[in-house]
Amino acid sequence: MKVGTVVAGPARGLVSARPSRRKPRLGVWFEHQFHVFALAPTVIVMLIIFGLPLAFSFFLSLKGWTPSRSIYGGDFAGAENYRLLSTDPVFVHSLVLTIAYTIVTVTIEMLLGLGAALLLNKDLPFVRFIRTLILLPMMMTPIVAALCWKLLLDPEYGFVNFLLGQKLAWVGDPQLAPIAVTLVNVWQNVPYVAVLLLAGLRSLPTDPAEAASIDGASRLQTFWYVTLPALRPSILVALLLRTIFEFRSFENVYVLTGGGPGGSTNLISMFTYALTFSQFDFTLGAAASWVMLVASLCLCAIPIMIFRLREKV
Repeated sequence: MKVGTVVAGPARGLVSARPSRRKPRLGVWFEHQFHVFALAPTVIVMLIIFGLPLAFSFFLSLKGWTPSRSIYGGDFAGAENYRLLSTDPVFVHSLVLTIAYTIVTVTIEMLLGLGAALLLNKDLPFVRFIRTLILLPMMMTPIVAALCWKLLLDPEYGFVNFLLGQKLAWVGDPQLAPIAVTLVNVWQNVPYVAVLLLAGLRSLPTDPAEAASIDGASRLQTFWYVTLPALRPSILVALLLRTIFEFRSFENVYVLTGGGPGGSTNLISMFTYALTFSQFDFTLGAAASWVMLVASLCLCAIPIMIFRLREKV
């Protein structure tokens, strides 16, 4: 066959030589929407795991229901459960105590964690051994850590009182119990903050700090004007995570004090637990858990707003 010979007619030859228009468009559309298809299974699973319990909890908080009745037959109470909580002095005390406890604990953890991260970032002798040693508290489960500290803080045989030469009732005194709970949480969670901030320090470029040093800036000025602003994203992540975790602290408090003595460590998580599983008031317990969730989100919004204002300035 000679080159240029038309076999099936010119029109059919030209049509078959053109690329198909429909398939490329579908391909381009699928390529642009690929992330949606890739993320869809994860989003669906997350909605089932987290969304359904949250929705059921909110539905329960709007009901007037007891375990002896069907969940679908209970009365619709609307915001009555939330009104009852707002007039309960024990709940208000727990909420205020939890906010104060979270602010104090997170502040101490951030300061000590930043100091530990700066120390571990230097080329000290045995720095790898020190890093491993500092990470040990974070490896322990909160229940085990609280049990160990309960033995150490024992008024008669505790090692802490042996060092102090006194017999202080750390978990039995209303004034000492909040201090004991705060110290145990700080001891266990400072390594977590230190690791996050150390990772942030390791990722920073060294050129700005070296340039500031050449320009005559002191170490404190270099840290305050160069290192700390560059470390702001890592600080914000650590701050938000610790705020969320401390606001819902439960294990250490439950083991050390059980919410006592005299309600001095009755955080909102302890109040919700007692309301739900001791008094079996599931509707009020669900409402308290939703108040706890909203309050923790509001508390997390404060550092985000502060950091955004700082960025604008």
